[in-house]
Amino acid sequence: MSALIQTLVDGVLIGGVYGVIAVGLSLVFGVLKIVNFAQAEFLMIGMYAGWFAWAHLGLDPIVGAFLALLIGFALGALCQRLFVQHILNAPAVAQIFLTVGLLTVLENGALLLFGSDFRTVRTPYQTIALELGPIFLSVPYLVAFVAAVAMSVLLFLLLNRTWLGRAIRATSQDRDAACLFGIDTRLIYTIAFGLGTGLTAFGGGIILSYAAVSPTAGAQFVVLMFTVVVLGGLGSVMGALVGGVIVGVIQSVSTLFMPIQLQNLVLFIVFITALAFWPQGLLGRAAR
Repeated sequence: MSALIQTLVDGVLIGGVYGVIAVGLSLVFGVLKIVNFAQAEFLMIGMYAGWFAWAHLGLDPIVGAFLALLIGFALGALCQRLFVQHILNAPAVAQIFLTVGLLTVLENGALLLFGSDFRTVRTPYQTIALELGPIFLSVPYLVAFVAAVAMSVLLFLLLNRTWLGRAIRATSQDRDAACLFGIDTRLIYTIAFGLGTGLTAFGGGIILSYAAVSPTAGAQFVVLMFTVVVLGGLGSVMGALVGGVIVGVIQSVSTLFMPIQLQNLVLFIVFITALAFWPQGLLGRAAR
């Protein structure tokens, strides 16, 4: 029983981080109505930004994650202005080709700049665990979880308590009506895309204390991110957070019954099942 409780706790901790990583993808789809296949590469960029902040500025990875957020936002906004803006009304196949091409460029650009070596950080709390009876809380996972929850709260407040958040939600619901009310939808698209990529980059920064970064680091999270947003509902920010916790628990519990190498197989099964029987997700809206 204690092993199961330990596994559930670990799943919740890592699932909260998964939610923040995937919420950017859900936000981009909810506002711009495109699926960004390059989203996971911004996680890789965030990990490199966090590693740079630790190696050259002496900053803790959690602090460096805020630098990753800014870099992810700026790069995402630039990509939206230069490329994504021109295919918003294009067929879905054009959107897929563009974002997959962006994925290839970002991954190979990182390979050119940083090489193929795996890079890690060292922190004072990296090997520490808190003991609560029979349960052990890994401090790196706990710190990352707290940072993820804090960022989720800030995102909720931004979307629900500020004019910018109302403008983002209005543009998501009806672009033409938002234009009639004087909202610059092109600017909102740029901000929303940058915010989505920035949040994913932030997620990359906070997992750096227990994960290694390489140019292909994003590929390890692609299936996970899409599983999270499909479970929670494409376009649902809160759904992405709930879906992240569910995926984290499923991934953690599956290690009790099968080798850790088969974790992605479980995610594939969950992903396909959700698409087949529950395409609107937990908190998504069924199409009329």
